[in-house]
Amino acid sequence: MTRGSVRREVRIARPAGEVWARIGDPARVQDWFVGIVDSTVDGTSRVVITGSGIPMPEEIVTCDDLQRRFQYRITAGLVREHLSTLDVHDLGDGTSLVVYSCDADPATMALVIGGAAGSALEQLRTTMEGQR
Repeated sequence: MTRGSVRREVRIARPAGEVWARIGDPARVQDWFVGIVDSTVDGTSRVVITGSGIPMPEEIVTCDDLQRRFQYRITAGLVREHLSTLDVHDLGDGTSLVVYSCDADPATMALVIGGAAGSALEQLRTTMEGQR
């Protein structure tokens, strides 16, 4: 088995509802995910466009406002199997913990996506904390 799992997390000094409003909108991924310049959403299908112009088709699996959970699968030929999950946790003090986990086959894709997700979460924190 060549499956890999990666998890990244970041604490953001903003309320969970504000963070979720950004992450939970599938059409706004380019606002916070470094390397994605555009996206289109049609029902449960999303296509993101990378900075190099490559379209990446995805299936939106979960977008749950109550749990503040977003899950998607990359459906392009780069991966045999993929599931990424974003969770926004309310820490009860006006801050949030955002957790991004990725499971993929081949395992190298989990590392690539996880690395990009780590950068994206840092960008999200910088952007959101700068909006005070």
